[in-house]
Amino acid sequence: MSSKTNILFSTDREVQNLKAQSKRFTVKDKSNNGLFIEVKESGIKSWHYRYTLNGKQERLVIGRYPDISLKEARQIRDESASMVAKGLSPKKEKDDKKVGKSNTVLFKDYGERYLNEVVRKDRKNPYNMILCLNNDIYPFIGDLPLNQITVDKVREVIWRKKDQGYDSAANQVRGLLKRMLDYAVTLGMVQFNPVLSISARHVCKPKPRDRFLTDIEIKIFYTAVFSSRIYKARKYGLLLSLLTLVRKSELLNAKWEHIDFDSRIWLIPETKGDGKTGHSREMLVFMSDQVILILKQLKIIAGNEPYVFVGRKKGTQISHNAFNTAQKNVLSLTALPPFTIHDLRRTASTHLHEQGFNSDVIEACLNHTIKGVRGVYNKASYKDQRTEMLQKWSDYIYKTLDDAYLAWL
Repeated sequence: MSSKTNILFSTDREVQNLKAQSKRFTVKDKSNNGLFIEVKESGIKSWHYRYTLNGKQERLVIGRYPDISLKEARQIRDESASMVAKGLSPKKEKDDKKVGKSNTVLFKDYGERYLNEVVRKDRKNPYNMILCLNNDIYPFIGDLPLNQITVDKVREVIWRKKDQGYDSAANQVRGLLKRMLDYAVTLGMVQFNPVLSISARHVCKPKPRDRFLTDIEIKIFYTAVFSSRIYKARKYGLLLSLLTLVRKSELLNAKWEHIDFDSRIWLIPETKGDGKTGHSREMLVFMSDQVILILKQLKIIAGNEPYVFVGRKKGTQISHNAFNTAQKNVLSLTALPPFTIHDLRRTASTHLHEQGFNSDVIEACLNHTIKGVRGVYNKASYKDQRTEMLQKWSDYIYKTLDDAYLAWL
């Protein structure tokens, strides 16, 4: 590695102006002894602090620029120089923390790092993950040092949910712990992921869901919805879930700025990530006459609030469990077998297939990707077919429910 001994920097602008060359090189800070910036062939710049301790030269890698500013790098250099003056090695201290030898690295502290460095880069709203951490993980192992998270500790956390009868939730806890500790292994903070010793198939055996509502069940459920005492906006939400085929999270996050009544289009800019890629996709909902009327009623309720379904605090949407609670309260008024809000999507898909609509059009309304070679080459949006199908679907549901039950609209 070459060193630009005749070039110094003293300002952030000078650091910005350093350009990559055919070989990596380092440039010294004019104002701070031992602080360098390394410029790689790729253009990546990183801070280093070189110092001598006990007759040996050591180098501390501080981090990348501009993630760490010149001011921050100088501050870290000064703190490190103070350690060296006391006979302590900044590099060894960093390495010790990295491999989990420091008792100050608590699991909950590492968890916040994982959320910031991994989860929030891929998920706009990691609500469920944070809920799982706060309710099912941190109370039991959050205050333990990361290097003390053993197989036994992990098993206790997972089996707590199993013993409560929530096998699926236990498997979610296991999955989150595995991903978190995989990243800790990647960082070198632990040497082994203890979750790997606990097989997922021993925690929960997944059961394929096939629940959907028949015409009679649709009428029974929504008759109970209309006559129940739940908040009116929740009633609209439960009906929209069936009419639009959108996911519950997409209903919760719906904003008025994305709904165009003139073009009859509701834009969902970010949907649930694809199961295989983890990437979210934009989605369009072509609104039927009935959906437009419902949304206009919701607009009256929402007033000037940004979200379609208004939360308790100004500028927020309703809570994650609001529709679940409403659905369960209504379901308790009937003798219907249990089902979830997500099953309403399956209900719509099943009936639309039975009615002879094109499968690709239905999958497009569900915002599913077409699998295999056909998916690679079929990029059609089916706008006209989707518009016609969703209008016929709304007509069909309203006919099933009977106008008498829709008077409250």
